Amino acid sequence: MRAVIYDRYGDPEVLSVAEIPVPTPGPDQVLVRVQATSINLSDWETLRGTPLYSRIGGIRAPRRPVLGSDIAGRVEAVGSAVTLFAVGDEVYGDNLMLKGGFAEYAVAPQSALARKPAELSFAEASTLPQAAAIASQGTAGVADGMSVLINGAGGGSGAFAIQLAKRAGAHVTGVDNADKLTFMRSVGADEVIDYRAADFTRTGPYDFILDLVAHRSVFAYRRAVARGGRYRCAGGTTRALLRMTTVGVLAGMATGRNLRVLAVKEGPAHFTPLAEACVAGQIGIHIDRSFPLEETASALAYVGAGRALGKVVVEIG
Repeated sequence: MRAVIYDRYGDPEVLSVAEIPVPTPGPDQVLVRVQATSINLSDWETLRGTPLYSRIGGIRAPRRPVLGSDIAGRVEAVGSAVTLFAVGDEVYGDNLMLKGGFAEYAVAPQSALARKPAELSFAEASTLPQAAAIASQGTAGVADGMSVLINGAGGGSGAFAIQLAKRAGAHVTGVDNADKLTFMRSVGADEVIDYRAADFTRTGPYDFILDLVAHRSVFAYRRAVARGGRYRCAGGTTRALLRMTTVGVLAGMATGRNLRVLAVKEGPAHFTPLAEACVAGQIGIHIDRSFPLEETASALAYVGAGRALGKVVVEIG
């Protein structure tokens, strides 16, 4: 089968298209003929090996030769213990542990997958698993009348988070680079900030902040949150996340603010509700660009450069 592989961390130049054996599913796994795989920031981080936590399981070299976790496709074969799916079923899910989505076939545990809604294309379904889980859990507790800021709001998770916060009745401010300001407004942001031109931590305070690219100091974030408010980060530098889990928690408690790292739960239970909202027309799916398998390196470079408006998809089928 064709696959995009790499054997060392680095920029997209370390990727190459190769013929490799089709994987064999274990007892509790299914073999998926991949039709589409969306790109997440975690793919870019694991390609480059930075932040450091992206190297878990492979400090010196990548643990898996094929990236891509958010897959959508058809079941080609099932393991002996599989009970949830049969050959021919259309499925999608976040195969974060095994990856392998930038290939014609991928093996995934049945627990990571859900049946694809017939109303969604494979490309649309592939945009949901990881981004939907982050956005849904990241905006949990947002309520009518709250002031909400989302940092990194122009990407896949951010675009979903803006829409979910608006549905809850919040006043939403989106933060990203200048090229994404119009896009953030188009998906519902009431106000937008170019992080290169303004320091959003001095524009609040906000009742709730969802930070998808944390890299600032704990005290800057504390300043941006109103007393009694909450801050959650779901991505960023290793240093920023470590500081938030230690100093941030204490600094928040001492000043009447709740500052935490968001521990995102994986699995169909955490992304299928948003998929249902998309099918119902309540939430929009925004695919910026689609690339063929052979151009996966270009797709990753596009996302890594911070250019993607919503999601980017590699279409394989």
